[in-house]
Amino acid sequence: MSETPGVPVTTSTVDPDDWIGRSWLAFQELEEHVNRHPLVAWAWNLLRLDFCGIAFGALFFCLSLTPSLMPRTWLFQGLIGGCTAAIGYGIGVVLSKLVLRFWLRNQRWWPLRDRVMVTAKLGVVVVSGACSLAMIVPAARWQREIAALMETQGPSTLEYSKAFVVSIAFGALIISISRVLRDLVRLLARFLIRRLYLSREVSLLIGTAIVVVLAILLFNGVLVRGFFAAANASFGPHNDTTRAGVEQPIQPERSGSPASLSSWESLGFEGRNFVSGGLHANELAKVNGRQAKEPIRVYAGLETAGTAEERVDILVRELERTKAFERKVLVIAPTTGTGWVTPSAARGIELMYNGDTAMVATQYSFLPSWISFLADKEKALASGKLLIGAVQKRWAQQPEGHRPTLLIYGESLGSYAGQGAFDSLGDIRASGVDGVLWTGPPNFSNLWSTLVTRRWPGTLEARPVFDSGNTVRFAIGPDIDALAQQEWRTPRVLFVQHPSDPVTWWSPDLLFTEPDWLKEAPVGDRPSAMRWYPIVTFWQVAADLANAVGVPDGHGHNYGVSSVNGWAAIAAPSGWTPQDTERIRKALDDTASLDGPDT
Repeated sequence: MSETPGVPVTTSTVDPDDWIGRSWLAFQELEEHVNRHPLVAWAWNLLRLDFCGIAFGALFFCLSLTPSLMPRTWLFQGLIGGCTAAIGYGIGVVLSKLVLRFWLRNQRWWPLRDRVMVTAKLGVVVVSGACSLAMIVPAARWQREIAALMETQGPSTLEYSKAFVVSIAFGALIISISRVLRDLVRLLARFLIRRLYLSREVSLLIGTAIVVVLAILLFNGVLVRGFFAAANASFGPHNDTTRAGVEQPIQPERSGSPASLSSWESLGFEGRNFVSGGLHANELAKVNGRQAKEPIRVYAGLETAGTAEERVDILVRELERTKAFERKVLVIAPTTGTGWVTPSAARGIELMYNGDTAMVATQYSFLPSWISFLADKEKALASGKLLIGAVQKRWAQQPEGHRPTLLIYGESLGSYAGQGAFDSLGDIRASGVDGVLWTGPPNFSNLWSTLVTRRWPGTLEARPVFDSGNTVRFAIGPDIDALAQQEWRTPRVLFVQHPSDPVTWWSPDLLFTEPDWLKEAPVGDRPSAMRWYPIVTFWQVAADLANAVGVPDGHGHNYGVSSVNGWAAIAAPSGWTPQDTERIRKALDDTASLDGPDT
């Protein structure tokens, strides 16, 4: 094989026993054949890879296999692996071009001899592929360890190896799309050079700007709008349906009943689930062994009235109609995107107070929480602020000593919506609220993030302490029962957050900044082997969001019956004991089928 840089490799220069040279020659001949057909040559160019990019892509793929918060199936791992590998490939390509332009091309020994170049390139391909495949073995073991923490079954190594194939396919798709955009930039640059006689650099700059603007307009104007239009078309009709077995309540204490100001048809899918679910007075009496009251559940759907203000006005009148302000406890529950109220939380407080309760909620969207956040998260904040403000104002009109205990509850986006009513803890104290229970707060929640950021020095981000816990406390599952036995001031504000909950810990900052919760020693069910890697960890935790509720109670974003322990911590009835909490938890497990699946 030729040892002189720049001398073309031919059949006469290749030793018959030189497999490297013959492989390189075959590759060159294939390229010559392909280049005779422009369309085929363009398609072939989409598949050609930069060898420095391959090395970085393999590195990013291997890092993507390291553990994160949730157990991942081979399909999810394949998608996240392909995405991160494509990003790594792009970084490698950019670095190689910079090094070549500003350093290598000025070196006398560059370019390397053909044999060295071919050997190096083949070595990159072989080593990158071998390392990527070998990494599947510890990755599958990590997934089994995480699954054990979540009390589920992990994948076998053979099953998990499918992620390698999916990653290659998905990564190739992303790289091909980026090359199509690159070719479009070059096409525009050539047009500008021929017609306007601009320099190559200026033409490339203008071409890039045009493609970027067109891509943004396409994304925002077509893809995003199309996505939300499809979401509306999909979830809108669902809002008008009723789950099998759900019937209109006849009790006047429920919205949607014949006596209600909110019609049954206007409540929406989740509203009908809420007002028809839970335990009635006779069922509560059986569980608690004494006479019970019929719990009050008040709800307004999107179709109950034309505006948010009108819906809240109906809710206040519903509370007055049902005599909710004469109950022991009144719970304001801002909902998630679909209008969902956590069934176990509603039944838990009603069991705890034997039905002497009222709960009020309203729907502000029929889209799932993650779509509601993307479409208009301000709507959630406005809904929570309006609901809490109106009900609290009417509650304050009751004579002191004759007001119900006022509680606020929210899970996930419902927690975010509830926090929108307050700028600080001072606002909560001034409102007269007796207790607040927020579970699974999203990372973008302003009040939660402010308190966590201002936590006491030396305390963990995953388990922060603020102001000695006099008003606000943070708890993971095992902490809640201990808090119930401790004295603290009113109002009691309790955040319940799982160390493995990606909804609480995912943030755009993960791209380039290591968060404190990953610098700290792991607590609870966070995998001890999890580490932060720039870019990679962001996509790992983003993928975890898709499976956040697909794990057993007490892990991820599944808070289940832990709300009972939260209620006991912030607003337990007089004489309440840990044994009472366990009794209610058991009753919730026994009656879980009454509300259907949490959605």
